[in-house]
Amino acid sequence: MAWLRLPDDECKGWHRLVFWLALEEWAVENAPGSFFVWNVRPTVIFGRNQDMEAEVNIPYCLEHGIEMYRRKSGGGCVYADQGNLMISYITQEPDVNKAFDGYLSRLAQALREMGLDAVRTEHNDVLVNGRKVSGNACYATRTGCIVHGTLLYDTDFAEMERAITPSKQKLESKGIKSVRQRVANLKDCGLLFGFEELKTRLIHYFCKDMQFLNTEQLAQVLEIEKTYLDKNFIKYGRRD
Repeated sequence: MAWLRLPDDECKGWHRLVFWLALEEWAVENAPGSFFVWNVRPTVIFGRNQDMEAEVNIPYCLEHGIEMYRRKSGGGCVYADQGNLMISYITQEPDVNKAFDGYLSRLAQALREMGLDAVRTEHNDVLVNGRKVSGNACYATRTGCIVHGTLLYDTDFAEMERAITPSKQKLESKGIKSVRQRVANLKDCGLLFGFEELKTRLIHYFCKDMQFLNTEQLAQVLEIEKTYLDKNFIKYGRRD
């Protein structure tokens, strides 16, 4: 795979979470077999078919400047912040299950090589010491699959619980009292190095080459980003 990088001047600031989702869409059409990692300011991202009002504490997010977006893949609601490393894995593999299998197996192996007791689950998560450190989603396009996921390093779990509101029935059905009870940060799991080193090691593990976007390609990504900013898409998962 190739490490997909932005132009150097674009790496200096923060991008909205949906910019990175747009980059995934661009990559699956134009740079299949690519990989990149990123992180964002506090944001809630929910699945294509989820009820925003049922999953997100909207008043709290508005009051505290937490951004809210819908993604085009399925899966559950996710809180991301500067301590949550986001991973994008773009493959020409057309089968979602095979794409998931390839990515999750490699991610778990990468973490084991970092000295962690990492295993993947049938729910497309990765656990370390029995607690979830990575949740993932995947969707197929006409040219391949986009796999994207989280890797918790130093996420604020108290803020996570305030920002997202999974139903009590969903938690009780799994014997879980809270979101925080089932997740863990890698920095608390015995990882012996910091956030930047984690990014570097993952890039080196997954990638053999490097590809920079040029100005024209970046403009194409920004056009795709606009589809995620449509108010009807954010609220209802559709665009008028």
